[in-house]
Amino acid sequence: MLGLRIWKLGIKSLLLHPMRSLLTILGIFIGVASVIWLLAISEGISAKAQQQIEKLGAENIIVRTVKPPSEAISEQRGPLTYGLKRDDWKLLEETLHSVETATPIREIRRQFRHGPNTVNGRLVGCTPAYARLNHLEIQPRRGHFITDVEVKNKTNVCVLASEVADTLFGFEKPIGKAIHVDDDIYTVVGVLMPKAATAAVGGSLSGQQFDKDVYIPISTLWQRIGDHIVMIEGGTFSREIVELNQVTLKVAKADQVMNTADLVRESLQNHNTLRDISVVVPLELLEQARQTKFMFMVFMGLIAAISLLVGGIGIMNIMLATVTERTREIGIRRALGAKRGDIIRQFLVETIVLSVVGGLTGVLGGLLCIPAVDLARFLANSYDPALVAQLPDSIRDVSPQIVPLSIPLAFGISVLVGVVFGLYPASRAADLDPIEALRAAN
Repeated sequence: MLGLRIWKLGIKSLLLHPMRSLLTILGIFIGVASVIWLLAISEGISAKAQQQIEKLGAENIIVRTVKPPSEAISEQRGPLTYGLKRDDWKLLEETLHSVETATPIREIRRQFRHGPNTVNGRLVGCTPAYARLNHLEIQPRRGHFITDVEVKNKTNVCVLASEVADTLFGFEKPIGKAIHVDDDIYTVVGVLMPKAATAAVGGSLSGQQFDKDVYIPISTLWQRIGDHIVMIEGGTFSREIVELNQVTLKVAKADQVMNTADLVRESLQNHNTLRDISVVVPLELLEQARQTKFMFMVFMGLIAAISLLVGGIGIMNIMLATVTERTREIGIRRALGAKRGDIIRQFLVETIVLSVVGGLTGVLGGLLCIPAVDLARFLANSYDPALVAQLPDSIRDVSPQIVPLSIPLAFGISVLVGVVFGLYPASRAADLDPIEALRAAN
């Protein structure tokens, strides 16, 4: 009964000053909600980055052609020649026993035509494995992807991305029809399902757009187009020779990936002078992303903890003011026989009530993180879609993920903060001399 009476008295004392109590609760609310929000947003950003990396395949090694820096090519004469060679592809495929498949890729910017309709996009020379690597799917009853027979026979066939098919053919059925690529004609054998663009992975791999691609057998591209790229920009004419843009290696077992990547770098040491290739290991990037996630969450947690600290200081400030205002009450209670412990418990009850109510409302506010972010994204897209489009993918498409541990952690810390920051005011109230307290109150 005595304990219940103390709780009732504590709540009644807080209700005598509702605005003061609400402002104190608000400080704890902000601290708890910020812990949940910041951890949820950091988890969402990290999960998005890891998802992009995982799509590259934990058992894959990606070797990309990169344009060498100007100082590395200053001594070249004639057309600029750089990047992966067909011999490099054959070397990796035939000498690395841990590699199951080595998929070559060649990409060129081209204009595609059908009748009066045109579209600029990417012409991709590839093999059937390319579709599996990039999770490309053919639309139901709309043909097939490039086949091994078409690659072997160097057939003039193509597969269209859905947007290219819609632009060139509209409501016309494209299968069996022809499109023009420069002076060549390719027969459409398949139309792909729409595929979302992939985001860039740090500075290791640029993002890819798939909506304006046309896929042909890589052997056909080598035969019909070759390795020369002619560019005319601002009246300046230049030529480049590139044989392959990428070779994707699929390793038999994930535990062999890192050793195989080292062997790839050793096998392609002849490119070190020009620095015209990069070796991207998704498994390595995934480990880095997980470490970054941990550091990011710790950093966000520290920021949120500061908010809780500020809330705790608010509680201490209010309770110290309360002790001063209630000096007469404390003196009377002590004079009537209340013990020091009774006074401490009374003031601790009040701080605990403030912190618990603030913590519970903060948890409810934290759980609103996902709909709040969705609403903010909707309003931003409605107000200025161009500005939103310029944001990085990881921020523009972030989907917060509530970290289950953050809820009991934030609530527990809020209660702890209330107790810790309430101890000093409670102790100070209990230390008041009854006679001095009554004299000071008169």
